[in-house]
Amino acid sequence: MKTIKTLAVIGIISFAFYSFTSAFQDEWIVPAKYEKMKNPTDPSEDLDIGKTLYNKHCKSCHGKSGLGDGPKAEEVDGDLGDFSTSEFQSQSDGAIFYKSYIGRNDMPNYEKKIPDEEDVWLIVNYIRTLKE
Repeated sequence: MKTIKTLAVIGIISFAFYSFTSAFQDEWIVPAKYEKMKNPTDPSEDLDIGKTLYNKHCKSCHGKSGLGDGPKAEEVDGDLGDFSTSEFQSQSDGAIFYKSYIGRNDMPNYEKKIPDEEDVWLIVNYIRTLKE
């Protein structure tokens, strides 16, 4: 009986720890420097360039419309997000830049693949057009 109680307590503690760490890991903290960063590009210009860059670097996972349904989406463990939602669109440009450029976990870092930061801003501008 003591063994069963011990296993039950261990199970409860393990579940609580897993739930806590999973919730913590899912939250994507954007440093204040990026959260407050201003987009240096004109959001209405060069959308075709932003779309081309999105198609080259983002579409395979995030999908044509940013719904997280690209052909490689099933290979990713984390949530790919839905760029069309008001929750996603309410993020600052700097937050979207940070997540797109710096990445984390399954979201790759693009600092070497897209060395010109202006190109990432053009992708941010294009992502802004993928609203509901």
